Amino acid sequence: MELVFLGTGAGVPSRGRNVTSIALSMLNERNTIWLFDCGEATQHQIMRSQIKLSKLEKIFITHMHGDHIFGLPGLLSSRSFQGGESDLTIYGPAGIAEYIETSLRLSGTRLTYKIIFNEIEPGLIFEDKMFSVTADELEHGVRSFGYRIVEKDKQGALHAEKLKADGVEAGPLFQKLKNGESVTLADGRVIDGKNYIGEPQKGKIISIFGDTKETANELALAQNADILVHEATFEGDKAKMAGEYMHSTTLQAATLAKNANVQKLILTHISSRYDRDASKELLIEAKSIFENTEIAYDLAVFQVGE
Repeated sequence: MELVFLGTGAGVPSRGRNVTSIALSMLNERNTIWLFDCGEATQHQIMRSQIKLSKLEKIFITHMHGDHIFGLPGLLSSRSFQGGESDLTIYGPAGIAEYIETSLRLSGTRLTYKIIFNEIEPGLIFEDKMFSVTADELEHGVRSFGYRIVEKDKQGALHAEKLKADGVEAGPLFQKLKNGESVTLADGRVIDGKNYIGEPQKGKIISIFGDTKETANELALAQNADILVHEATFEGDKAKMAGEYMHSTTLQAATLAKNANVQKLILTHISSRYDRDASKELLIEAKSIFENTEIAYDLAVFQVGE
């Protein structure tokens, strides 16, 4: 899995940063892409990346502010033109369905696929055999959600060398043993596949937050995450201003990462007041509390678990 940051700015686009959108590419895991927020010109950013709209399976909207949703109508229309036919599920706060349906109706847009709307409440909002997604409310003046994406643990690897040492050659039996089945060998021995499978591989956890000031709900959403994506609209000494505008500072995000025992913190949603040089200072601030911090720039790609 990898995170592709399509837009990393706050409020309005700037020369250096487009407004918010993050793609979670899971091509190896499920051959799909999930999108988190879709600010204006997200589809233009996608054209500069390796993301394919035809692979888009789900869109998760954190809140209804324009810098997180104004790119949706154009992107949804373009997905049709680019051959998208599979159903697309959109998760978000109440109002997201009305916004999209009205935009498409008034613009006379007809899609080649079905949109499934899921206007969410806190709790488990999606689960299959591979992933689960939990949402909880943050604090931003309007209803704003954070998402916790949990990959299910994977079956351990089959110990092929151990099997060969026990006289079992590679072949059709390997698949049955990998499935945990018992098999009878040509010499009459019965072996149990469970004895040849390693420890389960722990699934990855990714926490992606919408805009928020400090709030108690953050801790559970971020706990033990491999990657926490958190807004850092302001520098550390602007805590009072951040609170008034319902946003966070670098130091607040870093403190959460430390307290939640995350592996890596990625800062995004950076105010346009901070150019590239000033952004480096934001990173230094955060690292003073939580060393394994990165600051996202447009089109940056981060591997999950590295």
